[in-house]
Amino acid sequence: MSKDKLWGGRFTQPTDKFVEEFTASIDFDKRLYHQDIRGSIAHARMLGKQGIIPMEDVLAIEKGLNEILQQIEAGTFDFSISLEDIHMNIEARLSEKIGEAGKRLHTGRSRNDQVALDIRLYLRDEIVAISAYLDMLIDALISQAEANLGVIMPGFTHLQTAQPILFSHHMLAYVEMCKRDKARMEDCLKRVNVLPLGAGALAGTTFPIDREHVAEILDFSEVTRNSLDSVSDRDFALEFIAAASILMMHLSRFSEELILWSTSEFKFVELSDSFCTGSSIMPQKKNPDVPELVRGKTGRVYGNLMALLTVMKGLPLAYNKDMQEDKEPLFDTIDTVKGSLKIFADMIREMRINVSTMRAAAAKGFSTATDVADYLVRKGLPFRDAHEVVGRAVQYCIENEMELKELSVAEWQLFSGKIDRDIFACITLEASVNARAATGGTAEERVRMEIERLKAGK
Repeated sequence: MSKDKLWGGRFTQPTDKFVEEFTASIDFDKRLYHQDIRGSIAHARMLGKQGIIPMEDVLAIEKGLNEILQQIEAGTFDFSISLEDIHMNIEARLSEKIGEAGKRLHTGRSRNDQVALDIRLYLRDEIVAISAYLDMLIDALISQAEANLGVIMPGFTHLQTAQPILFSHHMLAYVEMCKRDKARMEDCLKRVNVLPLGAGALAGTTFPIDREHVAEILDFSEVTRNSLDSVSDRDFALEFIAAASILMMHLSRFSEELILWSTSEFKFVELSDSFCTGSSIMPQKKNPDVPELVRGKTGRVYGNLMALLTVMKGLPLAYNKDMQEDKEPLFDTIDTVKGSLKIFADMIREMRINVSTMRAAAAKGFSTATDVADYLVRKGLPFRDAHEVVGRAVQYCIENEMELKELSVAEWQLFSGKIDRDIFACITLEASVNARAATGGTAEERVRMEIERLKAGK
Protein backbone atom coordinates (compact mmCIF):
# COMPACT_ATOMS: atom_id res chain seq x y z
CA MET A 1 0.00 0.00 0.00
CA SER A 2 1.06 3.62 -0.55
CA LYS A 3 -0.81 5.05 2.40
CA ASP A 4 2.25 7.10 3.38
CA LYS A 5 1.56 9.18 0.26
CA LEU A 6 -1.05 11.92 0.41
CA TRP A 7 -2.27 10.62 -2.94
CA GLY A 8 -1.92 6.92 -2.04
CA GLY A 9 -5.58 5.90 -1.82
CA ARG A 10 -5.69 4.70 -5.44
CA PHE A 11 -2.59 2.51 -5.14
CA THR A 12 -2.13 -1.02 -3.81
CA GLN A 13 1.65 -1.33 -4.14
CA PRO A 14 4.39 0.86 -2.67
CA THR A 15 6.42 3.12 -4.93
CA ASP A 16 9.69 1.59 -6.10
CA LYS A 17 12.51 3.12 -4.03
CA PHE A 18 14.50 4.24 -7.04
CA VAL A 19 11.37 5.65 -8.71
CA GLU A 20 10.72 7.55 -5.49
CA GLU A 21 14.20 9.05 -5.57
CA PHE A 22 14.11 9.69 -9.32
CA THR A 23 10.79 11.53 -9.29
CA ALA A 24 11.28 13.48 -6.05
CA SER A 25 12.04 17.20 -6.31
CA ILE A 26 12.47 18.04 -2.63
CA ASP A 27 16.26 18.32 -2.92
CA PHE A 28 15.90 21.43 -5.07
CA ASP A 29 12.37 22.76 -4.60
CA LYS A 30 12.70 23.07 -0.82
CA ARG A 31 14.00 26.57 -1.47
CA LEU A 32 10.34 27.43 -2.22
CA TYR A 33 9.32 26.81 1.40
CA HIS A 34 8.66 30.46 2.25
CA GLN A 35 6.53 31.01 -0.84
CA ASP A 36 4.66 27.74 -0.32
CA ILE A 37 3.75 28.66 3.25
CA ARG A 38 2.83 32.21 2.31
CA GLY A 39 0.57 30.95 -0.48
CA SER A 40 -1.04 28.36 1.79
CA ILE A 41 -1.84 30.94 4.46
CA ALA A 42 -3.49 33.18 1.86
CA HIS A 43 -5.45 30.22 0.50
CA ALA A 44 -6.61 29.20 3.99
CA ARG A 45 -7.74 32.73 4.80
CA MET A 46 -9.77 32.83 1.60
CA LEU A 47 -11.35 29.43 2.36
CA GLY A 48 -12.38 30.72 5.77
CA LYS A 49 -13.74 33.99 4.41
CA GLN A 50 -15.82 32.08 1.89
CA GLY A 51 -17.17 29.71 4.55
CA ILE A 52 -15.60 26.70 2.84
CA ILE A 53 -13.72 25.66 6.00
CA PRO A 54 -14.33 26.79 9.60
CA MET A 55 -12.45 29.86 10.84
CA GLU A 56 -11.04 27.87 13.76
CA ASP A 57 -9.37 25.61 11.18
CA VAL A 58 -7.95 28.67 9.44
CA LEU A 59 -6.41 29.89 12.69
CA ALA A 60 -4.95 26.43 13.41
CA ILE A 61 -3.56 26.18 9.87
CA GLU A 62 -1.93 29.59 10.04
CA LYS A 63 -0.41 28.93 13.45
CA GLY A 64 0.86 25.52 12.33
CA LEU A 65 2.35 26.85 9.11
CA ASN A 66 4.17 29.65 10.94
CA GLU A 67 5.64 27.08 13.34
CA ILE A 68 6.80 24.99 10.37
CA LEU A 69 8.35 28.11 8.83
CA GLN A 70 10.32 28.70 12.02
CA GLN A 71 11.49 25.07 12.04
CA ILE A 72 12.67 25.22 8.43
CA GLU A 73 14.54 28.47 9.01
CA ALA A 74 16.09 27.04 12.17
CA GLY A 75 17.22 23.96 10.22
CA THR A 76 15.25 21.52 12.39
CA PHE A 77 12.65 20.47 9.80
CA ASP A 78 13.14 16.93 8.48
CA PHE A 79 12.53 16.86 4.72
CA SER A 80 11.45 13.47 3.34
CA ILE A 81 12.12 12.19 -0.17
CA SER A 82 9.11 9.88 0.17
CA LEU A 83 6.90 12.99 0.34
CA GLU A 84 8.34 14.06 -3.03
CA ASP A 85 8.25 17.86 -2.91
CA ILE A 86 8.09 20.93 -0.70
CA HIS A 87 4.29 21.12 -0.90
CA MET A 88 3.63 17.62 0.40
CA ASN A 89 6.40 17.82 3.00
CA ILE A 90 4.81 20.91 4.51
CA GLU A 91 1.23 19.67 4.22
CA ALA A 92 2.05 16.30 5.78
CA ARG A 93 3.86 17.95 8.69
CA LEU A 94 0.95 20.36 9.15
CA SER A 95 -1.53 17.49 9.41
CA GLU A 96 0.70 15.79 11.96
CA LYS A 97 0.75 18.97 14.03
CA ILE A 98 -2.91 20.05 13.91
CA GLY A 99 -4.82 16.96 12.76
CA GLU A 100 -8.00 17.18 10.65
CA ALA A 101 -7.72 20.94 10.11
CA GLY A 102 -4.45 20.44 8.24
CA LYS A 103 -6.11 18.03 5.84
CA ARG A 104 -8.66 20.69 4.89
CA LEU A 105 -5.99 23.10 3.62
CA HIS A 106 -5.84 21.50 0.17
CA THR A 107 -9.55 22.11 -0.46
CA GLY A 108 -10.10 23.92 -3.75
CA ARG A 109 -6.54 23.66 -5.04
CA SER A 110 -4.12 21.21 -6.67
CA ARG A 111 -0.37 20.79 -6.52
CA ASN A 112 -0.48 21.98 -10.14
CA ASP A 113 -1.74 25.47 -9.38
CA GLN A 114 0.11 25.47 -6.05
CA VAL A 115 3.53 25.00 -7.65
CA ALA A 116 2.71 27.56 -10.34
CA LEU A 117 1.95 30.02 -7.54
CA ASP A 118 5.13 29.21 -5.61
CA ILE A 119 7.35 29.70 -8.65
CA ARG A 120 5.73 33.03 -9.49
CA LEU A 121 6.07 34.25 -5.91
CA TYR A 122 9.71 33.15 -5.81
CA LEU A 123 10.61 34.61 -9.19
CA ARG A 124 8.86 37.87 -8.35
CA ASP A 125 11.09 38.31 -5.29
CA GLU A 126 14.23 37.35 -7.21
CA ILE A 127 13.56 39.77 -10.07
CA VAL A 128 13.36 42.58 -7.52
CA ALA A 129 16.70 41.40 -6.05
CA ILE A 130 18.32 41.19 -9.51
CA SER A 131 17.13 44.72 -10.32
CA ALA A 132 18.85 45.91 -7.14
CA TYR A 133 22.09 44.18 -8.19
CA LEU A 134 21.83 45.86 -11.59
CA ASP A 135 21.54 49.20 -9.79
CA MET A 136 24.75 48.39 -7.91
CA LEU A 137 26.59 47.71 -11.16
CA ILE A 138 25.16 50.84 -12.77
CA ASP A 139 26.35 52.91 -9.78
CA ALA A 140 29.84 51.39 -10.03
CA LEU A 141 30.05 52.19 -13.74
CA ILE A 142 28.87 55.77 -13.22
CA SER A 143 31.40 56.21 -10.42
CA GLN A 144 34.23 55.08 -12.70
CA ALA A 145 32.96 57.36 -15.48
CA GLU A 146 32.79 60.36 -13.17
CA ALA A 147 36.17 59.71 -11.55
CA ASN A 148 37.89 59.40 -14.93
CA LEU A 149 36.08 62.05 -16.94
CA GLY A 150 38.48 63.40 -19.57
CA VAL A 151 40.54 60.20 -19.87
CA ILE A 152 40.93 59.40 -23.59
CA MET A 153 41.19 55.88 -24.96
CA PRO A 154 40.98 54.33 -28.42
CA GLY A 155 37.56 53.29 -29.59
CA PHE A 156 37.55 50.11 -31.64
CA THR A 157 35.68 48.53 -34.49
CA HIS A 158 36.71 45.02 -35.59
CA LEU A 159 39.06 45.27 -32.57
CA GLN A 160 41.10 47.76 -34.62
CA THR A 161 41.74 51.33 -33.50
CA ALA A 162 38.95 53.47 -34.95
CA GLN A 163 38.45 56.86 -33.25
CA PRO A 164 39.43 58.36 -29.90
CA ILE A 165 36.71 58.31 -27.26
CA LEU A 166 36.43 59.03 -23.56
CA PHE A 167 36.86 56.08 -21.22
CA SER A 168 33.82 57.48 -19.41
CA HIS A 169 31.82 57.20 -22.62
CA HIS A 170 32.78 53.54 -22.85
CA MET A 171 31.63 52.91 -19.27
CA LEU A 172 28.33 54.65 -19.92
CA ALA A 173 27.71 52.35 -22.89
CA TYR A 174 27.44 49.50 -20.40
CA VAL A 175 25.20 51.62 -18.21
CA GLU A 176 22.77 51.84 -21.13
CA MET A 177 22.88 48.06 -21.56
CA CYS A 178 22.27 47.50 -17.85
CA LYS A 179 19.35 49.91 -17.90
CA ARG A 180 17.76 47.95 -20.73
CA ASP A 181 18.44 44.72 -18.83
CA LYS A 182 16.65 46.19 -15.83
CA ALA A 183 13.76 47.35 -18.00
CA ARG A 184 13.42 43.85 -19.45
CA MET A 185 13.33 42.38 -15.94
CA GLU A 186 10.70 44.89 -14.83
CA ASP A 187 8.62 44.21 -17.91
CA CYS A 188 8.89 40.46 -17.34
CA LEU A 189 7.72 41.06 -13.78
CA LYS A 190 4.35 42.25 -15.11
CA ARG A 191 3.69 38.80 -16.57
CA VAL A 192 5.11 36.99 -13.56
CA ASN A 193 2.86 38.91 -11.19
CA VAL A 194 -0.36 37.10 -12.16
CA LEU A 195 -2.08 34.72 -9.72
CA PRO A 196 -2.59 31.12 -10.99
CA LEU A 197 -4.03 29.71 -7.75
CA GLY A 198 -7.63 28.64 -8.20
CA ALA A 199 -7.05 26.84 -11.48
CA GLY A 200 -7.05 23.52 -9.65
CA ALA A 201 -5.53 20.59 -11.51
CA LEU A 202 -6.58 22.05 -14.88
CA ALA A 203 -10.31 22.87 -14.92
CA GLY A 204 -10.91 25.10 -11.91
CA THR A 205 -12.74 24.08 -8.76
CA THR A 206 -16.35 23.42 -7.73
CA PHE A 207 -15.89 25.42 -4.51
CA PRO A 208 -16.96 29.09 -4.38
CA ILE A 209 -13.43 30.46 -4.04
CA ASP A 210 -12.50 34.14 -4.30
CA ARG A 211 -9.35 34.29 -6.40
CA GLU A 212 -9.27 38.07 -6.42
CA HIS A 213 -9.10 38.07 -2.61
CA VAL A 214 -6.07 35.76 -2.68
CA ALA A 215 -4.46 38.02 -5.29
CA GLU A 216 -4.99 40.99 -3.00
CA ILE A 217 -3.47 39.19 0.00
CA LEU A 218 -0.40 38.14 -2.05
CA ASP A 219 0.00 41.46 -3.92
CA PHE A 220 -0.70 40.07 -7.37
CA SER A 221 -1.89 42.64 -9.87
CA GLU A 222 -4.36 40.28 -11.55
CA VAL A 223 -5.48 36.64 -11.80
CA THR A 224 -5.02 34.25 -14.70
CA ARG A 225 -8.06 33.95 -16.98
CA ASN A 226 -7.85 30.34 -18.15
CA SER A 227 -7.38 27.36 -15.85
CA LEU A 228 -5.63 25.22 -18.48
CA ASP A 229 -3.15 27.95 -19.27
CA SER A 230 -2.64 28.67 -15.56
CA VAL A 231 -1.09 25.30 -14.76
CA SER A 232 0.64 24.54 -18.07
CA ASP A 233 2.22 27.96 -18.67
CA ARG A 234 5.91 28.46 -18.01
CA ASP A 235 6.55 31.18 -20.54
CA PHE A 236 7.00 33.69 -17.72
CA ALA A 237 10.01 31.61 -16.58
CA LEU A 238 11.27 31.32 -20.15
CA GLU A 239 10.95 35.07 -20.59
CA PHE A 240 12.96 35.62 -17.43
CA ILE A 241 15.75 33.27 -18.51
CA ALA A 242 15.78 34.89 -21.97
CA ALA A 243 16.18 38.33 -20.36
CA ALA A 244 18.85 36.86 -18.07
CA SER A 245 20.67 35.46 -21.12
CA ILE A 246 20.81 38.92 -22.70
CA LEU A 247 22.04 40.36 -19.39
CA MET A 248 24.78 37.72 -19.18
CA MET A 249 25.73 38.39 -22.81
CA HIS A 250 26.38 42.01 -21.84
CA LEU A 251 28.50 40.94 -18.88
CA SER A 252 30.36 38.49 -21.09
CA ARG A 253 31.24 41.18 -23.65
CA PHE A 254 32.45 43.44 -20.85
CA SER A 255 34.42 40.53 -19.40
CA GLU A 256 36.15 39.99 -22.73
CA GLU A 257 37.23 43.64 -22.81
CA LEU A 258 38.48 43.57 -19.22
CA ILE A 259 40.46 40.42 -19.95
CA LEU A 260 42.08 42.08 -22.97
CA TRP A 261 42.59 45.44 -21.26
CA SER A 262 44.36 43.85 -18.30
CA THR A 263 46.93 42.02 -20.45
CA SER A 264 50.52 43.24 -20.62
CA GLU A 265 49.89 44.04 -24.31
CA PHE A 266 47.08 46.51 -23.54
CA LYS A 267 47.72 47.61 -19.93
CA PHE A 268 44.58 49.77 -20.00
CA VAL A 269 43.30 48.68 -16.59
CA GLU A 270 44.44 46.85 -13.51
CA LEU A 271 41.99 44.66 -11.67
CA SER A 272 42.26 44.49 -7.90
CA ASP A 273 44.20 41.53 -6.51
CA SER A 274 40.98 40.60 -4.71
CA PHE A 275 39.44 39.55 -8.03
CA CYS A 276 42.43 37.75 -9.56
CA THR A 277 44.45 34.62 -8.92
CA GLY A 278 47.99 33.49 -9.59
CA SER A 279 49.59 30.53 -11.33
CA SER A 280 50.78 27.41 -9.55
CA ILE A 281 53.92 27.34 -11.72
CA MET A 282 54.46 30.88 -13.12
CA PRO A 283 55.09 33.30 -10.24
CA GLN A 284 54.61 36.43 -12.37
CA LYS A 285 51.01 35.66 -13.36
CA LYS A 286 47.94 37.64 -12.31
CA ASN A 287 44.95 36.00 -13.93
CA PRO A 288 41.58 37.77 -14.43
CA ASP A 289 39.60 34.81 -13.12
CA VAL A 290 36.42 36.70 -12.26
CA PRO A 291 35.70 38.09 -15.74
CA GLU A 292 36.79 34.78 -17.26
CA LEU A 293 34.37 32.87 -15.07
CA VAL A 294 31.51 35.30 -15.76
CA ARG A 295 32.22 34.88 -19.46
CA GLY A 296 32.03 31.11 -18.98
CA LYS A 297 28.87 31.21 -16.87
CA THR A 298 27.10 33.00 -19.71
CA GLY A 299 27.02 29.71 -21.60
CA ARG A 300 25.48 28.08 -18.54
CA VAL A 301 22.55 30.51 -18.61
CA TYR A 302 22.13 30.05 -22.38
CA GLY A 303 22.00 26.31 -21.70
CA ASN A 304 19.28 26.79 -19.08
CA LEU A 305 17.18 28.67 -21.63
CA MET A 306 17.59 25.92 -24.21
CA ALA A 307 16.87 23.24 -21.60
CA LEU A 308 13.55 24.75 -20.55
CA LEU A 309 12.54 25.58 -24.12
CA THR A 310 13.20 21.95 -25.01
CA VAL A 311 11.21 20.66 -22.03
CA MET A 312 8.20 22.77 -22.97
CA LYS A 313 8.21 22.48 -26.75
CA GLY A 314 6.25 19.23 -27.08
CA LEU A 315 3.99 19.21 -24.03
CA PRO A 316 0.23 18.90 -24.48
CA LEU A 317 -2.04 20.83 -22.14
CA ALA A 318 -2.18 20.82 -19.19
CA TYR A 319 0.33 19.75 -16.53
CA ASN A 320 2.92 17.03 -17.27
CA LYS A 321 5.62 15.68 -14.98
CA ASP A 322 8.20 17.00 -17.46
CA MET A 323 7.47 20.42 -16.02
CA GLN A 324 9.22 19.45 -12.80
CA GLU A 325 12.35 20.16 -14.86
CA ASP A 326 11.50 23.87 -14.89
CA LYS A 327 12.91 24.60 -11.46
CA GLU A 328 16.58 23.67 -11.68
CA PRO A 329 17.29 25.78 -14.82
CA LEU A 330 15.35 28.65 -13.28
CA PHE A 331 17.04 28.42 -9.89
CA ASP A 332 20.49 28.06 -11.46
CA THR A 333 19.90 31.09 -13.68
CA ILE A 334 18.82 33.20 -10.72
CA ASP A 335 21.86 32.17 -8.67
CA THR A 336 24.26 32.70 -11.58
CA VAL A 337 22.94 36.14 -12.51
CA LYS A 338 22.88 37.41 -8.93
CA GLY A 339 26.39 36.16 -8.23
CA SER A 340 27.78 37.56 -11.48
CA LEU A 341 26.22 40.98 -10.96
CA LYS A 342 27.38 41.29 -7.37
CA ILE A 343 30.97 40.33 -8.06
CA PHE A 344 31.08 42.47 -11.21
CA ALA A 345 29.87 45.58 -9.38
CA ASP A 346 32.53 45.13 -6.69
CA MET A 347 35.25 44.46 -9.26
CA ILE A 348 34.42 47.52 -11.39
CA ARG A 349 34.36 49.75 -8.34
CA GLU A 350 37.94 48.73 -7.42
CA MET A 351 39.35 48.72 -10.99
CA ARG A 352 42.27 51.10 -11.62
CA ILE A 353 42.70 52.94 -14.93
CA ASN A 354 46.09 53.40 -16.66
CA VAL A 355 45.48 56.88 -18.07
CA SER A 356 48.77 57.40 -19.92
CA THR A 357 48.66 53.96 -21.56
CA MET A 358 45.15 54.55 -22.83
CA ARG A 359 46.06 57.96 -24.21
CA ALA A 360 49.17 56.67 -25.94
CA ALA A 361 47.15 53.92 -27.60
CA ALA A 362 44.51 56.43 -28.72
CA ALA A 363 47.21 58.49 -30.44
CA LYS A 364 48.22 55.56 -32.63
CA GLY A 365 46.50 53.84 -35.52
CA PHE A 366 45.49 57.04 -37.34
CA SER A 367 42.51 57.43 -35.00
CA THR A 368 41.86 61.03 -36.09
CA ALA A 369 41.66 60.22 -39.81
CA THR A 370 37.90 60.80 -39.88
CA ASP A 371 38.46 64.25 -38.37
CA VAL A 372 40.68 65.14 -41.34
CA ALA A 373 37.94 64.00 -43.71
CA ASP A 374 35.39 66.11 -41.81
CA TYR A 375 37.81 69.06 -41.98
CA LEU A 376 37.95 68.74 -45.78
CA VAL A 377 34.16 68.50 -46.01
CA ARG A 378 33.91 71.80 -44.15
CA LYS A 379 36.34 73.19 -46.71
CA GLY A 380 33.87 72.26 -49.47
CA LEU A 381 35.12 68.83 -50.58
CA PRO A 382 32.49 66.08 -50.98
CA PHE A 383 32.87 63.43 -48.27
CA ARG A 384 33.73 60.61 -50.68
CA ASP A 385 36.53 62.71 -52.18
CA ALA A 386 37.71 63.70 -48.72
CA HIS A 387 37.72 60.01 -47.74
CA GLU A 388 40.03 59.22 -50.67
CA VAL A 389 42.38 62.11 -49.84
CA VAL A 390 42.80 60.97 -46.25
CA GLY A 391 43.24 57.35 -47.34
CA ARG A 392 46.19 58.39 -49.50
CA ALA A 393 47.63 60.42 -46.63
CA VAL A 394 47.38 57.41 -44.33
CA GLN A 395 49.13 55.23 -46.89
CA TYR A 396 51.92 57.83 -47.12
CA CYS A 397 52.29 57.74 -43.32
CA ILE A 398 52.43 53.95 -43.27
CA GLU A 399 55.16 53.93 -45.93
CA ASN A 400 57.15 56.54 -44.02
CA GLU A 401 56.41 55.18 -40.52
CA MET A 402 54.70 58.38 -39.40
CA GLU A 403 51.47 59.41 -37.68
CA LEU A 404 49.12 62.01 -39.16
CA LYS A 405 50.10 64.64 -36.62
CA GLU A 406 53.71 64.41 -37.82
CA LEU A 407 52.94 65.50 -41.38
CA SER A 408 54.01 69.04 -42.33
CA VAL A 409 51.66 71.47 -44.06
CA ALA A 410 53.62 70.92 -47.27
CA GLU A 411 53.13 67.17 -46.99
CA TRP A 412 49.43 67.59 -46.32
CA GLN A 413 49.12 69.73 -49.42
CA LEU A 414 50.52 66.90 -51.53
CA PHE A 415 47.08 65.33 -51.06
CA SER A 416 44.84 68.42 -51.13
CA GLY A 417 45.41 72.11 -51.63
CA LYS A 418 42.50 72.81 -49.29
CA ILE A 419 44.56 71.75 -46.29
CA ASP A 420 46.23 74.54 -44.34
CA ARG A 421 47.90 75.08 -40.98
CA ASP A 422 44.55 74.98 -39.18
CA ILE A 423 44.49 71.22 -39.76
CA PHE A 424 46.63 70.69 -36.66
CA ALA A 425 43.98 72.08 -34.31
CA CYS A 426 41.50 69.55 -35.69
CA ILE A 427 43.51 66.38 -35.21
CA THR A 428 44.44 66.52 -31.54
CA LEU A 429 42.84 63.83 -29.41
CA GLU A 430 40.90 66.42 -27.40
CA ALA A 431 39.62 68.13 -30.54
CA SER A 432 38.52 64.85 -32.03
CA VAL A 433 36.67 63.82 -28.87
CA ASN A 434 35.06 67.17 -28.15
CA ALA A 435 33.93 67.70 -31.75
CA ARG A 436 31.43 64.88 -31.22
CA ALA A 437 29.02 66.88 -29.09
CA ALA A 438 25.65 65.74 -30.42
CA THR A 439 23.38 63.77 -28.09
CA GLY A 440 24.97 60.38 -27.54
CA GLY A 441 28.45 61.59 -28.54
CA THR A 442 31.75 61.25 -26.72
CA ALA A 443 32.48 64.98 -26.17
CA GLU A 444 33.48 65.64 -22.58
CA GLU A 445 30.71 68.15 -21.96
CA ARG A 446 28.13 65.76 -23.40
CA VAL A 447 29.42 62.88 -21.27
CA ARG A 448 29.36 65.10 -18.18
CA MET A 449 25.73 65.91 -18.90
CA GLU A 450 24.93 62.20 -19.27
CA ILE A 451 26.59 61.42 -15.93
CA GLU A 452 24.52 64.11 -14.22
CA ARG A 453 21.35 62.89 -15.93
CA LEU A 454 22.02 59.31 -14.80
CA LYS A 455 22.85 60.36 -11.25
CA ALA A 456 19.55 62.24 -11.14
CA GLY A 457 17.80 59.00 -12.07
CA LYS A 458 16.51 60.19 -15.42
